[in-house]
Amino acid sequence: MNLTGKIDFQPKLFSTLRHYSAERFKDDLVAGVVVGIVALPLAIAFGIASGVSPTIGLITAIIGGFLVSAFGGNSVQIGGPTGAFIVIVYSIIQNFGITGLAVATVMAGLILVLLGMFHLGTVIKFIPYPIVVGFTSGIALTIFSTQINDFLGLGLTNVPGDFISKWGIYFSNLGNVDF
Repeated sequence: MNLTGKIDFQPKLFSTLRHYSAERFKDDLVAGVVVGIVALPLAIAFGIASGVSPTIGLITAIIGGFLVSAFGGNSVQIGGPTGAFIVIVYSIIQNFGITGLAVATVMAGLILVLLGMFHLGTVIKFIPYPIVVGFTSGIALTIFSTQINDFLGLGLTNVPGDFISKWGIYFSNLGNVDF
Protein backbone atom coordinates (compact mmCIF):
# COMPACT_ATOMS: atom_id res chain seq x y z
CA MET A 1 0.00 0.00 0.00
CA ASN A 2 1.25 3.46 -0.70
CA LEU A 3 0.15 6.22 1.62
CA THR A 4 -1.71 8.15 -1.06
CA GLY A 5 -3.72 5.14 -2.25
CA LYS A 6 -6.74 3.48 -0.69
CA ILE A 7 -6.40 1.27 2.35
CA ASP A 8 -6.65 -2.36 1.26
CA PHE A 9 -8.07 -3.72 4.51
CA GLN A 10 -11.55 -5.12 4.91
CA PRO A 11 -12.52 -7.12 8.00
CA LYS A 12 -13.30 -10.76 7.19
CA LEU A 13 -16.71 -10.24 8.85
CA PHE A 14 -17.96 -8.37 5.76
CA SER A 15 -17.24 -11.17 3.29
CA THR A 16 -18.28 -13.90 5.75
CA LEU A 17 -21.73 -12.43 6.40
CA ARG A 18 -22.60 -12.54 2.69
CA HIS A 19 -22.83 -16.34 2.82
CA TYR A 20 -23.92 -16.81 6.43
CA SER A 21 -26.54 -19.44 7.29
CA ALA A 22 -28.39 -20.91 10.27
CA GLU A 23 -26.12 -23.98 10.08
CA ARG A 24 -23.04 -21.76 10.28
CA PHE A 25 -24.57 -19.84 13.19
CA LYS A 26 -25.08 -23.10 15.12
CA ASP A 27 -21.43 -24.06 14.60
CA ASP A 28 -20.28 -20.57 15.61
CA LEU A 29 -22.47 -20.63 18.71
CA VAL A 30 -20.98 -23.94 19.89
CA ALA A 31 -17.46 -22.65 19.19
CA GLY A 32 -18.24 -19.43 21.08
CA VAL A 33 -19.50 -21.31 24.13
CA VAL A 34 -16.39 -23.52 24.20
CA VAL A 35 -14.09 -20.51 23.88
CA GLY A 36 -16.06 -18.68 26.56
CA ILE A 37 -15.78 -21.60 28.99
CA VAL A 38 -12.00 -21.44 28.65
CA ALA A 39 -11.40 -17.72 28.14
CA LEU A 40 -13.68 -16.08 30.71
CA PRO A 41 -12.29 -17.78 33.85
CA LEU A 42 -8.81 -17.22 32.42
CA ALA A 43 -9.61 -13.53 31.95
CA ILE A 44 -10.73 -13.27 35.58
CA ALA A 45 -7.51 -14.94 36.76
CA PHE A 46 -5.35 -12.75 34.54
CA GLY A 47 -7.15 -9.66 35.82
CA ILE A 48 -6.30 -10.61 39.39
CA ALA A 49 -2.70 -11.52 38.47
CA SER A 50 -2.32 -8.17 36.67
CA GLY A 51 -3.21 -6.27 39.81
CA VAL A 52 -6.75 -5.18 38.87
CA SER A 53 -10.17 -6.49 39.81
CA PRO A 54 -11.59 -9.68 38.26
CA THR A 55 -14.35 -7.55 36.71
CA ILE A 56 -11.86 -5.54 34.69
CA GLY A 57 -10.25 -8.74 33.40
CA LEU A 58 -13.66 -10.06 32.38
CA ILE A 59 -14.78 -6.85 30.68
CA THR A 60 -11.47 -6.56 28.86
CA ALA A 61 -11.74 -10.10 27.49
CA ILE A 62 -15.32 -9.55 26.30
CA ILE A 63 -14.56 -6.24 24.58
CA GLY A 64 -11.28 -7.56 23.15
CA GLY A 65 -12.91 -10.74 21.90
CA PHE A 66 -15.67 -8.77 20.23
CA LEU A 67 -13.21 -6.39 18.54
CA VAL A 68 -11.00 -9.25 17.31
CA SER A 69 -14.04 -11.03 15.90
CA ALA A 70 -15.48 -7.91 14.28
CA PHE A 71 -12.30 -6.49 12.80
CA GLY A 72 -10.05 -9.54 12.41
CA GLY A 73 -8.71 -10.76 9.10
CA ASN A 74 -9.74 -14.39 9.51
CA SER A 75 -13.20 -15.93 9.85
CA VAL A 76 -12.03 -18.47 12.45
CA GLN A 77 -9.88 -16.13 14.52
CA ILE A 78 -10.26 -16.24 18.30
CA GLY A 79 -9.21 -13.49 20.65
CA GLY A 80 -8.70 -14.01 24.33
CA PRO A 81 -6.50 -13.31 27.31
CA THR A 82 -2.80 -14.05 26.95
CA GLY A 83 -0.63 -15.02 29.89
CA ALA A 84 2.46 -13.33 28.47
CA PHE A 85 0.88 -9.93 29.02
CA ILE A 86 0.35 -10.40 32.77
CA VAL A 87 3.90 -9.30 33.43
CA ILE A 88 3.67 -6.27 31.17
CA VAL A 89 0.24 -5.18 32.38
CA TYR A 90 1.17 -5.68 36.04
CA SER A 91 4.31 -3.58 35.62
CA ILE A 92 2.47 -0.77 33.82
CA ILE A 93 -0.30 -0.69 36.45
CA GLN A 94 2.24 -0.65 39.30
CA ASN A 95 4.23 2.21 37.76
CA PHE A 96 1.60 4.30 35.93
CA GLY A 97 -1.85 3.15 37.13
CA ILE A 98 -4.88 2.30 35.00
CA THR A 99 -4.53 5.58 33.07
CA GLY A 100 -1.01 4.60 32.06
CA LEU A 101 -2.31 1.21 30.94
CA ALA A 102 -4.95 2.92 28.77
CA VAL A 103 -2.28 5.13 27.17
CA ALA A 104 0.00 2.12 26.56
CA THR A 105 -2.92 0.21 25.01
CA VAL A 106 -3.74 3.03 22.60
CA MET A 107 -0.06 3.39 21.66
CA ALA A 108 0.24 -0.36 21.05
CA GLY A 109 -2.90 -0.27 18.91
CA LEU A 110 -1.50 2.55 16.79
CA ILE A 111 1.75 0.67 16.32
CA LEU A 112 -0.18 -2.42 15.19
CA VAL A 113 -2.21 -0.36 12.73
CA LEU A 114 0.98 1.14 11.30
CA LEU A 115 2.59 -2.30 11.03
CA GLY A 116 -0.47 -3.49 9.13
CA MET A 117 -0.57 -0.44 6.85
CA PHE A 118 3.08 -0.91 5.90
CA HIS A 119 2.74 -4.72 5.63
CA LEU A 120 5.46 -5.31 8.23
CA GLY A 121 3.88 -8.37 9.87
CA THR A 122 6.26 -10.66 8.02
CA VAL A 123 9.25 -9.15 9.87
CA ILE A 124 8.52 -11.70 12.62
CA LYS A 125 10.23 -14.37 10.51
CA PHE A 126 13.58 -12.69 11.23
CA ILE A 127 13.33 -13.29 14.99
CA PRO A 128 15.49 -16.35 15.80
CA TYR A 129 13.88 -19.40 17.40
CA PRO A 130 16.07 -19.25 20.56
CA ILE A 131 14.81 -15.71 21.21
CA VAL A 132 11.19 -16.88 21.00
CA VAL A 133 11.87 -19.87 23.30
CA GLY A 134 13.80 -17.69 25.75
CA PHE A 135 11.04 -15.09 25.83
CA THR A 136 8.38 -17.74 26.38
CA SER A 137 10.39 -19.45 29.12
CA GLY A 138 11.02 -16.11 30.84
CA ILE A 139 7.32 -15.29 30.78
CA ALA A 140 6.46 -18.74 32.17
CA LEU A 141 8.95 -18.29 35.01
CA THR A 142 7.63 -14.83 35.78
CA ILE A 143 4.00 -16.00 35.81
CA PHE A 144 5.02 -18.91 38.03
CA SER A 145 6.63 -16.49 40.47
CA THR A 146 3.41 -14.48 40.74
CA GLN A 147 1.57 -17.58 41.97
CA ILE A 148 3.92 -18.51 44.85
CA ASN A 149 2.27 -16.14 47.35
CA ASP A 150 -1.13 -17.82 46.92
CA PHE A 151 0.28 -21.34 46.51
CA LEU A 152 2.17 -21.20 49.80
CA GLY A 153 -0.62 -19.26 51.54
CA LEU A 154 1.79 -16.52 52.58
CA GLY A 155 -0.94 -13.86 52.52
CA LEU A 156 1.50 -11.14 51.49
CA THR A 157 0.16 -7.83 50.24
CA ASN A 158 2.07 -5.34 48.11
CA VAL A 159 4.51 -7.91 46.73
CA PRO A 160 7.11 -6.11 44.59
CA GLY A 161 6.73 -6.45 40.83
CA ASP A 162 10.36 -7.17 40.00
CA PHE A 163 11.52 -10.78 40.05
CA ILE A 164 14.49 -10.64 42.46
CA SER A 165 12.72 -8.53 45.11
CA LYS A 166 9.63 -10.74 44.89
CA TRP A 167 11.62 -13.91 45.57
CA GLY A 168 13.50 -12.16 48.38
CA ILE A 169 10.16 -11.42 50.07
CA TYR A 170 9.02 -15.02 49.52
CA PHE A 171 12.17 -16.50 51.08
CA SER A 172 12.05 -14.12 54.04
CA ASN A 173 8.45 -15.21 54.74
CA LEU A 174 8.84 -19.00 54.38
CA GLY A 175 8.08 -19.34 58.10
CA ASN A 176 4.52 -18.12 57.38
CA VAL A 177 3.60 -20.92 54.95
CA ASP A 178 -0.04 -21.95 55.33
CA PHE A 179 -1.13 -24.73 52.98
